[in-house]
Amino acid sequence: MIRFTVVTITYNAESVLQSTLQSVLRQTYGGVEHLIIDGASKDGTLQMAEDYKSLSDQSELGHKVIIKSEPDKGIYDAMNKGLSQASGDYVVYMNAGDCFPQDDTLEQVVHRCRLMESPSDELPAVLYGLTDIVDGEGKFLYHRRLQPPAQLSWQSFRQGMLVCHQAFYARTDIAKNLQYDTRYRFSADVDWCIRVMREAERMNLPLVPVGIVTANYLEEGQTTKNHRASLFERFRVMCRHYGFFQTVALHFWFLMR
Repeated sequence: MIRFTVVTITYNAESVLQSTLQSVLRQTYGGVEHLIIDGASKDGTLQMAEDYKSLSDQSELGHKVIIKSEPDKGIYDAMNKGLSQASGDYVVYMNAGDCFPQDDTLEQVVHRCRLMESPSDELPAVLYGLTDIVDGEGKFLYHRRLQPPAQLSWQSFRQGMLVCHQAFYARTDIAKNLQYDTRYRFSADVDWCIRVMREAERMNLPLVPVGIVTANYLEEGQTTKNHRASLFERFRVMCRHYGFFQTVALHFWFLMR
């Protein structure tokens, strides 16, 4: 059985967390480990997480829920803590306010992964899906503008982050060796996804599209609130991987388009 580690980062998130927890609790797939990495919240987040753990422990599927709460040095430091603890075959980040769109989302991901298994039976390095944008009540707003290609590679992200972080399932044994670069405040997820895909190419492992919406993404996130700073930082990430001149040329093309 393919096992998933779902990592949820929280800090004073009681207003948006419940929908995330419910979407994991309702997953009909049994091989789920859910790590809730909390930054020492001062509101009702931890009580909400503990209540959720009790419900999950009593359910027939018995998803394994682990809660850790302590101060951190920011969201990517917390993500690294989750990555270090992950024990599933794949790790995916579903942060407070983000949800699985269907109760059988993970079942569908596994089904499509098995259809694409390689002759060696080695698991793909990455499974990736589509993303819808939702409001604070979980209502559909629109399909994410950037869409992943049928054949994804690390070079694809020259056109932008074509796969949303919450729809990017990285093989855990690969991801653990490529932790988030905490020098970035807003774009370490972009950098991390590119590095995971580069390692997949080096290992000659496929990146497999699952062809369904695997994440409902809350519209107002940290990057949205810090849009200008995020754009400058993402430019630095692009220069790091694709070179300064190519990045400038691509941005000029974006503006002209």
